[in-house]
Amino acid sequence: MLEEGSTQMTESDDVFLRPSVAMETPDKDPDRSLLEEIVKYNVEKSERLERSWGRRALSFKLPRSWRTASHKSPSFDVENGTAGRGGLEGTSPSSRLLLQNAPQRRDSFLYRPDSDYDLSPKSMSRHSSVQSDVHADDLIVTPFAQILASLRSVRNNYVMLTNTSRERSGTGGKSNPVPQTSHSSTATLKTDESYSQLAMETLEELDWCLDQLETMQTHRSVSDMASSKFKRMLNRELSSFRESSKSGNQIAEFICNTYLDKQQDLDIPLVNTEQNNKTAEKSSPMTKITGVRKLKHTNSYTTVPKYGVETSQSEELGKHLADINKWGMDVIKVAEFSNNRSLTCITYTILQERNLLKTFNIPAQTLLTYLTHLEDHYHRDNPYHNAEHAADVTQSTHVLLNAQALENVFTDLEILAAIFACAIHDVDHPGLTNQYLINTGSELALMYNDESVLENHHLAVAFKLLQEENCDIFVNLSKKQRQTLRKMTIDMVLATDMSKHMSLLADLKTMVESKKVAGSGVLLLDNYTDRIQVLQNMVHCSDLGNPTKPLEIYQKWVTRLMKEFFHQGDMERERNLDISPMCDRHTATIEKTQVGFIDYIVHPLWETWADLVYPDAQHILDTLEYNRDWYQSQISISPSPSFSHTPTENSHFNFIEEEEGEGNGLVTINVGVDSG
Repeated sequence: MLEEGSTQMTESDDVFLRPSVAMETPDKDPDRSLLEEIVKYNVEKSERLERSWGRRALSFKLPRSWRTASHKSPSFDVENGTAGRGGLEGTSPSSRLLLQNAPQRRDSFLYRPDSDYDLSPKSMSRHSSVQSDVHADDLIVTPFAQILASLRSVRNNYVMLTNTSRERSGTGGKSNPVPQTSHSSTATLKTDESYSQLAMETLEELDWCLDQLETMQTHRSVSDMASSKFKRMLNRELSSFRESSKSGNQIAEFICNTYLDKQQDLDIPLVNTEQNNKTAEKSSPMTKITGVRKLKHTNSYTTVPKYGVETSQSEELGKHLADINKWGMDVIKVAEFSNNRSLTCITYTILQERNLLKTFNIPAQTLLTYLTHLEDHYHRDNPYHNAEHAADVTQSTHVLLNAQALENVFTDLEILAAIFACAIHDVDHPGLTNQYLINTGSELALMYNDESVLENHHLAVAFKLLQEENCDIFVNLSKKQRQTLRKMTIDMVLATDMSKHMSLLADLKTMVESKKVAGSGVLLLDNYTDRIQVLQNMVHCSDLGNPTKPLEIYQKWVTRLMKEFFHQGDMERERNLDISPMCDRHTATIEKTQVGFIDYIVHPLWETWADLVYPDAQHILDTLEYNRDWYQSQISISPSPSFSHTPTENSHFNFIEEEEGEGNGLVTINVGVDSG
């Protein structure tokens, strides 16, 4: 369909399309023919989207350099790793994860220029959005990976300048392929000014690397560097968002307070002393785990129900549980047909399907006793943080574990720990935020020194319940297995503290980009730190997975969450406390909140996860973008620049080329779909 040298477009491609390689200039006008093919494809795709999603119109831009041959100086290419699964042959399948490049789609704010890191004179890998014809997969945004990319660029340039080459021994003594330079290209460099230019650029590149290494704080990890950068970039984005409107300021405050682990002095409001004294008289000793109630289900399971729960609607329940391996399962419906035992039946079904009961000799009756007792410790009167949310996170993690890219990567014990961590991750949640508990001087905040207050409490309650009669589901694990599972569970549940979001994102993105730069194309998960890091981010993605679910399900979760937020705001108003951002039912703007939440928190996280497990999560990103667009359409103000669509009223298309030397060198194409 396209000219030779361009890539075949598929349904999975985003509306931003380009040839994978620069086209040579043929005799006939190639630019317009290729452009017309791309436009024709996007018109057809937009019509399909209109019919299936109700999306009215699409807008996209094509950089001019995508349509013409490019003549650039040699630069580092991160796509020099092995392709396919051949690189895994002869290696342990449990420790390697193949990295692939995803198709182009809209990029998060992480790929916008950051002035503090745009210091190198040359490498495009650090100029996140300076060159419009560079896809985000070719961009490196984490500081440590940027340094690696620059050093590789220096090495490649040295090979070209000196006409010498050798295979470099990489990690573990394995050779990494080095691009070979022909004698003719080196001769060309020596006969014109390009040789001196490349030599100067190489020296400047090396100087930049030295500057970064010399100013690096030795006590900080490489992921801390990325976390600090991302926080600074997010603050810059939110500064503009604050200025847009009063609601924008409230949303920005909510994001900062919830998802950034800020070190700052807190002005703790004083609570009524008389009320505190009454509370102190009734409080239990600090060494006792509060919230644990008497077991109601000891030895109650003489026979095991089909789905782990007794229900008169077994057939309807079975129909919904048939979607246990699908993203977007309606957990709320499962609760309806399981007598409000969604967590018990979903967790039981997952463990049975994965054959983990047999693998670890877990008695089915004991498992159901524990799960029902655990579910009873979720507060049913919480609109959002209840057993249904825990079931949703558990099922979502189960689906993510099934990704083809993660096949045979994790051990059975690690999978068991991940499912268990999800099931318990919000047990005995009071429906209030950590910050509220800290501000009101709650006993839990005092016990856990204001650090991940609720997350520590969830873990304590869950492990305490294991000590109840007929509840120890891990009774047949070895001592070593129990210790390992406990450590992994603690690490995963603590990672659900939303204030750790930016650190988790920075850890994952640094890992992915560093391995891409290394050129092996394979992520070697051969130590506990790397493996638990991927699992932590997986659970975190599931915990922030509502915006990636089908719109009608997403809307249900949003309604529940806002109801819980408003309840906290009412309590704060009654106690004369400052009302937390997004908790004031009189001023909160739900639609704009969801757009900001997706743009600044959810999309950067899922974008990185999708890079890790490509192509398994591409449909999830598609749903996320659609949901974001829907909420944007509900806002009366003009869209923010992150995911903007420009609708037109006509079903035909037209394009306008900018004059040479003006604008940003883009060809803008507006594709309108007639809603009639």
